[in-house]
Amino acid sequence: MSDTTATPPPSHATRAGNYFISNYPPFSFWSEENAAAVEEAYATPHAGTPPALGLYHHIPFCRKRCHFCYFRVYTDKNADQIKHYLDSTIRELEMMARKPLIAGRRPHFIYFGGGTPSYLSATQLVDLTDKMKALLPWDAAEEVAFECEPGTLNPGKLTAIKDIGVTRLSLGIENFDDRILEINGRAHRTKEVYRAYERIRAEGFEQVNIDLIAGMLEETEDNWQVNIAKTLELAPDSVTIYQMEVPYNTGIYKDMKASGSLVAPIADWETKRRWVKEAFAELEANGYTISSGYTAVKNPESTKFLYRDSLWGGADLLGLGVASFSHAKGVHYQNLTEIEDYDAAIAAGRMPIKRALKTTEEERMIREFILQMKLGRVKAAYFRDKFGIDVLERFAAPLAQIQSEGLLNIEDSAIVLTRDGLLCVDNLLHDFFLPHHHTDKIV
Repeated sequence: MSDTTATPPPSHATRAGNYFISNYPPFSFWSEENAAAVEEAYATPHAGTPPALGLYHHIPFCRKRCHFCYFRVYTDKNADQIKHYLDSTIRELEMMARKPLIAGRRPHFIYFGGGTPSYLSATQLVDLTDKMKALLPWDAAEEVAFECEPGTLNPGKLTAIKDIGVTRLSLGIENFDDRILEINGRAHRTKEVYRAYERIRAEGFEQVNIDLIAGMLEETEDNWQVNIAKTLELAPDSVTIYQMEVPYNTGIYKDMKASGSLVAPIADWETKRRWVKEAFAELEANGYTISSGYTAVKNPESTKFLYRDSLWGGADLLGLGVASFSHAKGVHYQNLTEIEDYDAAIAAGRMPIKRALKTTEEERMIREFILQMKLGRVKAAYFRDKFGIDVLERFAAPLAQIQSEGLLNIEDSAIVLTRDGLLCVDNLLHDFFLPHHHTDKIV
């Protein structure tokens, strides 16, 4: 008789699913039935002084789809289809800029994400942003962030990106080894990284960030040390390091499912956290400051992540484009997730809402608390002043448990994560969820 008992994966193994927490309540609690709450939120201005307003534009086009990618991207659209999509986003902005909640306000920060925003031509970028500025002027914006793929950049395009007002350019390097880039489905190669980086520096952007991923397919100890060394050679203004996860809509998961594997063919969590810990230590030894569980900055006085900090402090965010996320007066929502559905809704003059959730004040407090935990330091006074809540009392039990594990300390009425706590912060955040939001399905 055969043994049908499967050997469970090691506790630190990387299994399929989402690990990174980007919002609260979890997306699985958002629903199509809540769309009316979005319309209601936009129907009247904020009472009193409104929070900061951000603008996000989703550019869902790429040269290739990475094997680990879980975003809404397309690699098969021609120039006419791209133009049609960009025109739709302008019509969406035109519709939204007239809403009482938005009318008369100026964006505090703008973010172009993807996909690959730098996939667009210089002409497309200039045309798109000119139209956006005409509808919602950027004169008060303190930050304009823009994501780039190295192989899509040339001198003319970089000049256009600088001229449209981008202040922070983020370069998705991920790894400095061509073989690992190829195995993971990246479109660029290392020669393109260095060529692009030289041009970027020549343009004089205020802030240059590079992205790395710890735990890519076939990444090794030696390769990771090379990544750290080459990052230090480039000396960017900031470095963002993600620990590889394998959501269910990735190419890696499809291969796992086909083979019946429970464990992803990448480094386990213990290894990935150690790699990031080593990188952070080397960066600190070279003058950087660790500003979150994922980020090191060269000069914390001048190098900011306004998009991140504003959102984690309750800002309104107007998201444009297919599958984009927004936050309006306490209501979370996501746009339709297929480009054809999105275009059809815009053409009909409808808000392209896919799912939404109207939050309570308690949920908004918890959201800001868990997101600010990712910074490694949470001040109790902030929540007392804003919400009238003493988070040290409200969360006394989970804080005590996490402190007993050596992952945080309480210092001068602030919660301060240790380095080990910071590197596994997403695993700790579930302890602060409301009971009915505890679920394994967090996406």
